[in-house]
Amino acid sequence: MRATTSWQALTQRRFLASAWPWRSVAYLASGTLVGALGLIAVAVGLVAGVKLLKEIVGLPLLLTPALVSVPMAAIERRRLRIVDTEPAADPHARPDRPGLRAWLGTRWSEPATWRDLAYTIMLVFLLWPLDLALLAAGIGVPVVLLSFPVILTLAGPGATHDLLPIWRISTIQEAWLVVPVGAAGVLIGLYLMTAMAGAQAALTRQLLAPREEQLGRRVVELTRSRARLADAFEAERRRIERDLHDGAQQRLVALSMTLGLAQLSSGQEAAGLVRSAHEQLKLALEEIRDLIQGIHPRVLTDRGLPPAVAEIADRSAVPVRVNLDLPHRLPEPIEAAAYFVVCEALANVAKHSQATQAVVEGGMSDGQLTVQIQDNGVGGADAAQGSGLAGLADRVAVVGGRMALSSPSGGPTLLRVEIPCAPLPS
Repeated sequence: MRATTSWQALTQRRFLASAWPWRSVAYLASGTLVGALGLIAVAVGLVAGVKLLKEIVGLPLLLTPALVSVPMAAIERRRLRIVDTEPAADPHARPDRPGLRAWLGTRWSEPATWRDLAYTIMLVFLLWPLDLALLAAGIGVPVVLLSFPVILTLAGPGATHDLLPIWRISTIQEAWLVVPVGAAGVLIGLYLMTAMAGAQAALTRQLLAPREEQLGRRVVELTRSRARLADAFEAERRRIERDLHDGAQQRLVALSMTLGLAQLSSGQEAAGLVRSAHEQLKLALEEIRDLIQGIHPRVLTDRGLPPAVAEIADRSAVPVRVNLDLPHRLPEPIEAAAYFVVCEALANVAKHSQATQAVVEGGMSDGQLTVQIQDNGVGGADAAQGSGLAGLADRVAVVGGRMALSSPSGGPTLLRVEIPCAPLPS
């Protein structure tokens, strides 16, 4: 089985021939750098806070460890990917409103913030010195031992070096005897550093991205998503019922009455009534076709996602460039989810963005469908404020995907959807 963490890699037979030992070294080395910089920031903040305690800025500076802990924890979650390929999700909740005050209030009340602080304290005062010591012992000392013949040669004739209090190296032959010790030290050091990196990564994940908390939040979000989907489906059912009643049904009733009158008439009058009935029938069929198109378009079923998206783009009031390259058909639920994301996004572009151009592009990569819609409009879109985006996020979540929206004021707006999927069996 392929290893996904350095701990799992330790048990593999080809461990030393893999990249995991050097990934572990990189993890410890980068941890040393992050920890040292964090210690400097915390020390400077605390010293400045104590000196300026009588001033207004003194107290905020004393809170430097808490303020530094959140961005440092974010860095640590990203750095975790070096020795643990499973992504570490951010456990922090989004503030319910914009602004620094809302952000601080949300962070103050979260257990995740205090776990970030606890980890930061451990990192800056304990973990990075241990990492540095292990790097020196596992790499520095063995490299020096391996270099002893070169060191002794460069030192010149008659030079001696004390390897230990009882072991003096004075000849090249004795120096070469040290080389196997250095090689063994490298091998032992790689195992020790990988074990240390695995232990530290496990601690990092437990404190900064606990799986239990992620699962709990996902259960809550799925429960809310299911409730929103039920409301959305009920609203859609009522819309279809209303459209049928007010549109196609009324036209079919009028058609029935017109045909009845035509049956009682003759000559030119009957011909005129039949022509009127024919026009009413065409309008009714057109309304039914539009209604079906809104439920599930035929082109999507018959030809797949790229042609269906191209058809939407052709009907859009804003010029749309489509670059959607899919090597094969996708499962129907995934095609439908992606299609309606594009539909809603282009509808919002036409209604709200004031854009002059939009782009729909995407494709498959590593078993994942990616679709993104971008426009050059005024921006300011917010999924929390409606516009159908929350419903789209729920629809995407049902098929295991995720949706991201970037829409700063002034634009541009970028909606990105990622859905894991597999090709249909041929």
